[in-house]
Amino acid sequence: MRILGRSVFLFWVGMVTVFAATAQPLLAAQPQYQQYGADGPDLRGAVEQIFALGNQARAQAGVASLAWDPALAAAALRHCRMMAATGPISHQYRGELDLSSRAAQAGARFGVIEENVAVAHSAVAVHQAWMQSPGHRQNLLSPEVDRVGIALVYARGVLYAVADYSAGIENLSPAQVETRVAVLVRASGVSILADPAMARAACTSDDNLRRSRGAPPAWMIRWQNTDLSHLPQDLVKQLASGNYRKAAIGSCPAQGDGSGFTAYRVAVLLY
Repeated sequence: MRILGRSVFLFWVGMVTVFAATAQPLLAAQPQYQQYGADGPDLRGAVEQIFALGNQARAQAGVASLAWDPALAAAALRHCRMMAATGPISHQYRGELDLSSRAAQAGARFGVIEENVAVAHSAVAVHQAWMQSPGHRQNLLSPEVDRVGIALVYARGVLYAVADYSAGIENLSPAQVETRVAVLVRASGVSILADPAMARAACTSDDNLRRSRGAPPAWMIRWQNTDLSHLPQDLVKQLASGNYRKAAIGSCPAQGDGSGFTAYRVAVLLY
């Protein structure tokens, strides 16, 4: 899991317009925004422009386009309002939730979350600032993220901008998680036991199973991660030892702090 956040301090100089788009595709969305003055810029168009420029840059870099995420946009808007009210831009103000908690509170679920912030005179200037800053450019072009929510606030004659990027996580059932892990374990030549009950029990507890009713495993491991594409190295080493013939695999709800990171918890028992 990774949280990246960086700031661009360009320029800041009263409250006029607030924007948050809520649907994808963005061009077809009905944006929600509050107009506090008649002389502000076209913020719908500005967000569309930042969104399009970002995906153009990703295409040029050979990276897949980002999808619009309304939950991320809602989180970005809340923080963007605070930036505009405060003046100096930041990723977190005193008394404010951190990035992952803000996104989770807005309904986002993720394995990676990143944020870019800026203040500039136009949508193009916001995009250029992010592309010219190594940290912001890395966030914008990261192949690890696949969705974005963007918010703008027009205040003091400039645009305050927030873009929250994330990597979405599949919502897999325990049985689906066990199937994914079983494929990886089976590749080592170890057979998978049909009954996952003991492994599921091990997943939900801290017991070493030495006093369990059934035959205790020769070795066991529990772990929690957002990525099911590979096994923990300790487990890989044990499987490669040739000391085991069977494995039981169990999944259970992840242990977390409500930060919004989606993870899967797994136990593997080796016999």
